[in-house]
Amino acid sequence: MKFVTFYNQDGQMRAGWLDGDRVIDMKIASKGELPDNMAEFIKNNEKYMKNVKTLSGSTNLPSYSLEEIRLTVPLPNPVTFRDFVAFETHVKNATKRSGDTVAPEWYEMPIFYYSNPNAMKGPGEEVKRPAKCIRLDYELELACIIGKEGRNIKSDEAEEYIFGYTILNDWSARDIQMKEMKVLLGPAKGKDFATSIGPYLLTKNELEPYKSAGRFDLEMTAAVNGEVLSRGNFKDIYYTFGDMIERASEEVTLFPGDIIGSGTVGFGCIMELGAEVHRWLEPGDEVELKVTGLGTLKNRII
Repeated sequence: MKFVTFYNQDGQMRAGWLDGDRVIDMKIASKGELPDNMAEFIKNNEKYMKNVKTLSGSTNLPSYSLEEIRLTVPLPNPVTFRDFVAFETHVKNATKRSGDTVAPEWYEMPIFYYSNPNAMKGPGEEVKRPAKCIRLDYELELACIIGKEGRNIKSDEAEEYIFGYTILNDWSARDIQMKEMKVLLGPAKGKDFATSIGPYLLTKNELEPYKSAGRFDLEMTAAVNGEVLSRGNFKDIYYTFGDMIERASEEVTLFPGDIIGSGTVGFGCIMELGAEVHRWLEPGDEVELKVTGLGTLKNRII
């Protein structure tokens, strides 16, 4: 199923799911048995999914057309947001650009950083370029949403802790990022101004047909102003989400509503492609990420 958060005609933020090109308000459809927000739904998703499955088989549920509502961040306030760097090609390209080589430690364990869970953007929302940034970049990624509390989770058990998946754009102020990382910390201010996810949260069962050798065969593209710049496939990832969840949960509890980002697919950002392919992003640019099965996530820079 495809779960969304949206603003209804009265400007109220609500949670629901997509039924074709219609949006079902879960609280109204369930007559109050389901919550009006995705954070609460995910926290108790094992209980609530039974209600949703029963309702989704019904006819004539009250619904909105996509033209009547406005989609926003499918999970507006995640509990935490960890973003990994799990694609080898991206790491090789990035280190080569900086005149360096891949640290051998990268092959020993999945590496992540914490970003800002309170700066999430949804489909169609504007992203402001930071005032001190002139090298703004997109990053083409996937994310999984944790749906069950767990600690010291093993990679081969991680699937049961995942609620679903979504597209993720880890916006990056490269000039700010490069400066702060010279002191061996970060990225922080180079990343925490905005992260886009959406357009919906896809439950994990929906991606099963794309699974191959523990990875997902998903085409990924990024376009700027209609021109496709980045192409990749999620099956090329070095570390699986299971590996990432195992690492993230070592001696730490993961909670429903935590977001785990995959990191950028190879050649999935302007930094990797180089100025000879495209300039840095500027106000007025529209960035569109597409991933098989997960839809399209589009944002405009202001």
